[in-house]
Amino acid sequence: MGRERRWDPCVSHRGAEVDRFIVEYFGGVGRKVLLIAGAGFDPRSTAVAERLKAAGASVRAILFQENRPKPAQDLINRATSNAGSLTTAVGNHVVIPIEIFGTDGAVVGGRNIASSLGKEKFEDITDIVVDASALSVGTSFPIIRYLVERIERGKGPANLHVFVAHDPTLDAAIQSVPSDAPGYVHGFKGGSTLDGSAAAAKLWLPQLATGRRGALGRLHEFVGPHDTCPILPFPASDPRLGDKLAEEFLTEMESGWSVDTRNILYADEADPLDLYRTILRLDDLRKPVFREVGGSLLVLSPLGSKVMALGALMAALERDLPVAYLESISYDLDGSVPLTSSTPNLVHIWLEGDVYTQPRPVLHREGTSAS
Repeated sequence: MGRERRWDPCVSHRGAEVDRFIVEYFGGVGRKVLLIAGAGFDPRSTAVAERLKAAGASVRAILFQENRPKPAQDLINRATSNAGSLTTAVGNHVVIPIEIFGTDGAVVGGRNIASSLGKEKFEDITDIVVDASALSVGTSFPIIRYLVERIERGKGPANLHVFVAHDPTLDAAIQSVPSDAPGYVHGFKGGSTLDGSAAAAKLWLPQLATGRRGALGRLHEFVGPHDTCPILPFPASDPRLGDKLAEEFLTEMESGWSVDTRNILYADEADPLDLYRTILRLDDLRKPVFREVGGSLLVLSPLGSKVMALGALMAALERDLPVAYLESISYDLDGSVPLTSSTPNLVHIWLEGDVYTQPRPVLHREGTSAS
């Protein structure tokens, strides 16, 4: 029987519901908001900040700039423009540069951003808002983990909200150039490094995305799974996207990964809770099957859609699942993409807060029993 789930039920909003929620909740008397967002080139960077400003919310902002080697001038110009819009929208702000790679080429962005957050003061804040729209998986996942665990220890603030601007077309237009060093996202090694997990049946759950064959190929070699269950978006804004991705990864699924077509997972492209529940349901099904032969270990690799990545994050947080990832050393973006996204489709997840009955189902911890 499955364990009680921390985010089922979960308070969430999509589309027009998000705009109404921002006005009614954050514009209310007594709300003091800390916004954590990325000041990058992504056209969705300013969507949440500008809506908080329009709602009349009392906001302080921490704006992280992800620095990578030798960025293209066009991306620098876009990031500068977005940073200007963000600082205009939130007068009380600090801009913090974060080096994603160390001088030796090692991925250090997640560690750097967690260290930076550890120096912040959270007094007099009622709500923390993390806008993951312009943050990479390597930075947004450690940020959210740090805040969830802080709240679970009773340090507050009580309320944690995560926003993502959903735009599959833009996700596909932003082409990443992956580094050569696959690894685990900072804070998300799960049980992958424990001696007790050495004999576990390892199942890899890669989120398939256009143009990511090379990255996912290197991640497969890094993870070394016993089985693979690729994740395809369905339903999706493009009804044929799942078929297109299956065709793009046909060679990997038929030979390299030896995927049985019955093992392909489908999740709603626009609803992070769908993938979250799918992953936990799969974890619950495997635990009793493999308990007597070394156990079961799920390894996630969220690439592509930021909304689906949020669902993977929630599952990883709840079950302490490892997240294997290949950090991008640079990005390419077609110059025809607008500087800002005029009508972003926002998704809101209320991760922690006084809206939930206490006590909450506990988060699983690395090295503890996962029965």
